[in-house]
Amino acid sequence: YKEPKRMVEDISALGLRHVGYGIPTDLFGPFVTGCVQVIRMLTDDDAAEEAFRWSLSLISRMLTRVINEGSTIVMKAINVNSSKMLKKAVACAPRGKRALWMLNIQVGTQSISPLMWAIETGSLEAATAIIADLLTIRADRDRYYYGMD
Repeated sequence: YKEPKRMVEDISALGLRHVGYGIPTDLFGPFVTGCVQVIRMLTDDDAAEEAFRWSLSLISRMLTRVINEGSTIVMKAINVNSSKMLKKAVACAPRGKRALWMLNIQVGTQSISPLMWAIETGSLEAATAIIADLLTIRADRDRYYYGMD
């Protein structure tokens, strides 16, 4: 409560990790309810219980927003470790944004790299597909291009 800007950044970073884990947002409501019920059994102070409920509900809404904004089709393909889904996901990306979709997802001030996430979580089929796509030399009518060009 003393550093709200830092807390928002930390919660946003946590939300992006939840994107990588594939956590559905509809589980936050029951989680908050369960936590509040546990606190209710531990204290008789209604103000403390209400403060805890309010705080956890606020965090839940923030996490839900970050997860909804960060859940891209690329991250969904990585979560199921499917190169076929990944290829379909980046096929609809504009030429100048294709590599960016596979290398960076930004929500607020926090960002996550889908490629790094795929490697760190062992989604090696998806990581291989990302690397192969990034290293592919493409062409259009006027010229050849490579990478983010």
